[in-house]
Amino acid sequence: MDQIQAWNEAVRYIEAHLTEEIDLKEAARRAGSSEFHFKRMFSFLAGVPVSEYIRRRRMSRAAEELMGGKLRVLDAAVKYQYQSPDAFTRAFRQVHGMTPSEAAAGEKSLQLYPPVSVRIHMTGGTSMNYRIVDKEAFALAGIKKRVPIQFEGENPHITDMWASLSKDDLRALKELSNTEPGGIVQASTNFSEGRMEEKGKLDHYIGAAVEGEVPDRWETLSVPASTWAVFTAEGDFPDELQKTWGNIYAEWFPAVRYEQREGPEILWMDWREGEKAPASCEIWIPVLAKEGGTSK
Repeated sequence: MDQIQAWNEAVRYIEAHLTEEIDLKEAARRAGSSEFHFKRMFSFLAGVPVSEYIRRRRMSRAAEELMGGKLRVLDAAVKYQYQSPDAFTRAFRQVHGMTPSEAAAGEKSLQLYPPVSVRIHMTGGTSMNYRIVDKEAFALAGIKKRVPIQFEGENPHITDMWASLSKDDLRALKELSNTEPGGIVQASTNFSEGRMEEKGKLDHYIGAAVEGEVPDRWETLSVPASTWAVFTAEGDFPDELQKTWGNIYAEWFPAVRYEQREGPEILWMDWREGEKAPASCEIWIPVLAKEGGTSK
């Protein structure tokens, strides 16, 4: 079974179990991936987290049955895995903008959400400059802040983090750096589930990659030994960086025998003195080889 078929099999599994407790580990198994990678890729492919997709599909099914007079609100709540009619009503209102009773009465138009279907969109292949790196465990040492997720433009919370670092702080971090990626780096981890909808927050670090002891003055994130896919982005900043990040999920992961593993996503930028933008950037993503191959 190829990867596209496997992903559609996972979607069919979810669709067949909307009235039951859905086992995401089983859905991931059918997609041929870990649960962590399945959730991340599903969010990218569907545009919403898998939990939100399931909620929308359940509410869509429930709306059809309520409008057809096949179910009472109480029965719909039980059928679609809600603990109480009130919890079901809140979820229904969030999806449809009305109560289940209003839907049953046919007083307003409903917005229904069809099942997703994974397809290949044929375009000209995008050349991606990457390498695979095996690294021993290390630490990210620096400053940390929980910040809102923001895809485009300057994130003011991260800007404030940079502003809080003095020249002496930056010099100290550069001196502390003793492993790849060298110098000052940024890292993001612990994403909220609504990442692809630009909702929630993440832990953002500005600091250095360090093997060995870290002074107490710095926040520390322990990073276990792992394999990393390292992508180089060169050209107009930040457009080329954002394009590369998108292509990693849209083109690279579906084409290789690797999947993302849990861990920080690291950004290294080659700042040249006097330049207003970095000459190049590297995106470091922790990966593991899928069973059955290690193609690069």
